[in-house]
Amino acid sequence: MNRKKMMLIFSLFCLLAACSGNGKEDSVSESEDQKASSKMDASFSGDEKPEEKVAKQEGLTDERKVIHQAQLELKVKNVEKVQRKIEEKAKEYGGYVVESNVYRENEEKMEGAITVRVPEARFQDFLSASEGEASKVVGRNVTGQDVTEQYVDLKARLKSKKTVEERLLAFMQEAKKTEDLLKISTDLAAVQEEIEQLTGQMKYIENQTSYSTVTITLSQDGIIVPGIDNEDLNTWERTKKQLATSANLLLKAGSGIIVFIIGNLPILVIVGGAGVLVHGAMSRRGKK
Repeated sequence: MNRKKMMLIFSLFCLLAACSGNGKEDSVSESEDQKASSKMDASFSGDEKPEEKVAKQEGLTDERKVIHQAQLELKVKNVEKVQRKIEEKAKEYGGYVVESNVYRENEEKMEGAITVRVPEARFQDFLSASEGEASKVVGRNVTGQDVTEQYVDLKARLKSKKTVEERLLAFMQEAKKTEDLLKISTDLAAVQEEIEQLTGQMKYIENQTSYSTVTITLSQDGIIVPGIDNEDLNTWERTKKQLATSANLLLKAGSGIIVFIIGNLPILVIVGGAGVLVHGAMSRRGKK
């Protein structure tokens, strides 16, 4: 009897020990999940201003980035000729024409405007070459906008966002709960959108600083003398033309007379008959 009691007590003790062990394992797994979740939240909250950390740690430096623009106002002998030369010079220097227009108000006044973009390295050379085509430089305005600080800031922010993107991708691979996956996916989409925006802004600045914009206004220097056309000097052709014009006028007049006579023939017959009768009566009366 004592042996049976001892076996029962031993069985109860083993059962209690097993339950206690499962409770510990559950608490340990819950603790690990809480740590992972808090670690992920800390990673998200710690990246509110990552660009400042990256800039301070790495001390990013770049060459100066300046957006150059120029406006030239030139007096020239021939607007169309100079405009073609400027377009050719822009292509020669590796640039391109953005807009080109010529305005002729009358025979004595002509103006033109051309906007080109040339590589930054050939900016000053192009300005000198354009001014060399003018008989007089009326105006010259060159401006430069330094965007180095803005570009460095964008570069730092982009690098930081890419670091966050890599971290989120790693968390996505490790996450096991659906809630965590949804949260990470939302944060990842937002970060990737910011990366695209920053990349676009950087490309715009790079394009603006790589090519300079030059706007040139051209005006005619002097009065345009109309040229004498060869047709004006061809006497024989002019004579034939005048003869044909005169013959056409005569034919037109004769045609009009014929139309008038035929069209009004009944009236003319009546009027003519009446005239003959009146003339005959007057003649007989004169004889008496």
